[in-house]
Amino acid sequence: MAHHAESLKKQGNELFKEGDFAGAEEQYTQAILRYSKNPLIFTNRAFARIKLQRWEGVVDDCLHSIELTGHDQNFKAYFYLAQAQLALHHPHEALSSALTAYDQAMYPRSPSGATPASSMSAIVALVIRCRKAKFESRQREIQKRRGDLLGELEDSIDRRKRSELAEVEAQLKNDEIGPVAAEEARTEIIDNAAKKVDDIKNVFAIADPENHAKREVPEWAIDTITFELMHDPVITTSGHSYERQTLVEHLKRSPTDPLTRNPLTIDDLRPNIALRKALEEFWDNAQTWAVDW
Repeated sequence: MAHHAESLKKQGNELFKEGDFAGAEEQYTQAILRYSKNPLIFTNRAFARIKLQRWEGVVDDCLHSIELTGHDQNFKAYFYLAQAQLALHHPHEALSSALTAYDQAMYPRSPSGATPASSMSAIVALVIRCRKAKFESRQREIQKRRGDLLGELEDSIDRRKRSELAEVEAQLKNDEIGPVAAEEARTEIIDNAAKKVDDIKNVFAIADPENHAKREVPEWAIDTITFELMHDPVITTSGHSYERQTLVEHLKRSPTDPLTRNPLTIDDLRPNIALRKALEEFWDNAQTWAVDW
């Protein structure tokens, strides 16, 4: 059974490489039916389902993979799970999963499990996306609690977007449209909703700048170890900047640059004076709301 399942998994991998994600998903499904104790088959199918935008299935596969591995390293499952949770509009859960993926990838339990720099960059980017989504969700809740019309309008646009996306998912599931058409429809729905939100935010910002000035955290202000906002940045030999104290703590656990994975020591660090000045200006303008980050 296990041998047959492995053969089907390999066939699925080949189809995936060819861009036949639906075919790959089917091969992985057949493999799971024959042997359901291999966590890698579930993460493979989850990746195929990400390509097909079948988010509920991605969640199921990732949870099965995590259950099978128990306390062992499985950062890919958490990485895929976070993407699905974010797509399903659960930013709090998505952030938790993304941070787990980051922690497992950054600090593997064995040297042989070292994560490539390209994977670390992708995980860091996902954590930031999740953190921003959670921040924006929190801002909308604050606006709603104070009876702010902007928050209600954003919620209305978001509900409409979710309804339209759910309709696309139903059409895809019922084979009324194919994966390519579904992806085009999703992109159009998401882009249109984002434009509507930007338009109404601009209108409110002009009408009431004190309460509705744009609240956006720039990525250069975020420490990519703790994902908090920086105050005292240092720059490494590879050109990446981090909050000094969090990088020092990281180096105690792993003497490497968190993003490039290149060797790094405390003596290699230098103050990033230009970034510190930019951060000081950012904090001067955003201190009333950036604390909610």
